[in-house]
Amino acid sequence: MWYNDLRPDSELRNDRYSLIMLDEKDNFQRMMTDEDKKRTILNMNRLKAGIRDQIPNKKVDQNLLLASWNIKNFGRLRDRTPESLYYIAEIISAFDIISVQEINGNLSHFKKIIRLLGSDWKYTLSDVTEGNSGNDERFGFIYDSRRVTHSGLSGEVVIPEDLLSAQPILRQLKRTPSFAGFESGWKKFSILSVHLHPGDDSNGPNKPTDQEIRKEEVKLLIEVLKERMKDAVNDENRNMIILGDTNLYKNDDDIVKLITDEGFSESESLLGKFTNTSLNQIYDRIFLRVSKYFKLVKDSNDKEVGGVFNLFNYVYINTPEEIANYHDLMLEHKDNPATLTSDQKFIKYFNAYWKRNQISDHLPVWLEIETDSSAGFLKNKLAKL
Repeated sequence: MWYNDLRPDSELRNDRYSLIMLDEKDNFQRMMTDEDKKRTILNMNRLKAGIRDQIPNKKVDQNLLLASWNIKNFGRLRDRTPESLYYIAEIISAFDIISVQEINGNLSHFKKIIRLLGSDWKYTLSDVTEGNSGNDERFGFIYDSRRVTHSGLSGEVVIPEDLLSAQPILRQLKRTPSFAGFESGWKKFSILSVHLHPGDDSNGPNKPTDQEIRKEEVKLLIEVLKERMKDAVNDENRNMIILGDTNLYKNDDDIVKLITDEGFSESESLLGKFTNTSLNQIYDRIFLRVSKYFKLVKDSNDKEVGGVFNLFNYVYINTPEEIANYHDLMLEHKDNPATLTSDQKFIKYFNAYWKRNQISDHLPVWLEIETDSSAGFLKNKLAKL
């Protein structure tokens, strides 16, 4: 991580060129005051402690930490502060590969994140999905090149016309899913990042419900993947991971079954865990269809290692004292600041809108992959001799 912007001005007389958080609209002035820096450093230390407590360490030639995170309208929400970009980058740096949904057309904040992460971090980006339903969204994979290699496989899933003509609900997936191949140690695999149709409404008479639209998206997606998965020789097809903001609600078991019936298993470490900021829905999921040598790390109780990282336990904490630190910023960013007339209204606005617009309305989900399969491989070969 690159923390140069958190240094005092007195230390930057000769290397101001190395700063990232500069305001292009104001003659490239520094965007962080000393008070901003102090608050960010204190909170970063708390966040780092939370990451150390909740996320496993990166172990050379042993493990790989894979995550997925919908970062709300990343590029469209222009009031994100440098402070929040530091928190986002710090969380990303805890993993080896992170699949990001809702990256918008404007990449200025995204590029700041990449610079904060440092030169070892690389990324792939899809183009934005055109049209109103696409919401100007693109998908990204950010990865630590010291720990994982992009295999060269990269693309988007577009539904063929013959499949679309067989059903009346969709003309195409609303956000075009993106896939990429990666290699680390013994593991070679592909990841498909999705952002499925949201909502749980009926949408009125003679119209498909949100659930029906989402179900049809999954049906079509699975049909396309079936062809790819027939190529069992290619490890990137044999080891396939579907993840992202699936928008699968608690009553969407029939949609989950469409995926699991094709040999995918939902990550055990995420089962039943809420992944949105309100902690009432299981939107973000990870499904795996992998070979016998592709193993997830298990703990001492033989449970898969993974989970949901609730960053709001460490930054933008819901206490009156913490919220008071952001009163001035909330007044500056709110369209109608005159409505913030009491501590209770500040608290409500902070939790319902402001912290979600600074970070996200989704929490990162993750799992730990075992990258050294040599013991199992050798045992298997010995048994055949």
